Amino acid sequence: MFWTDEVDWSLLDFFVLGVLLLTFSFAIRLIRLRFPQHQKRVYIVVVILLFFLLWAELGVGVFGSPIAGD
Repeated sequence: MFWTDEVDWSLLDFFVLGVLLLTFSFAIRLIRLRFPQHQKRVYIVVVILLFFLLWAELGVGVFGSPIAGD
């Protein structure tokens, strides 16, 4: 938005991304503290994949769900 007019984020968009980042970073932190060593990598990879899928869905609507973006 600073360099181009092609991006049109509202204050709500920034808030949602902040909540998304905090939630998934908290989930990764809990996984690192609570799970055994041999399970940590699998769960962290799953959480990261879920983050990217949700981010893509919110951004461009990959799956066409009601929460999809423009």
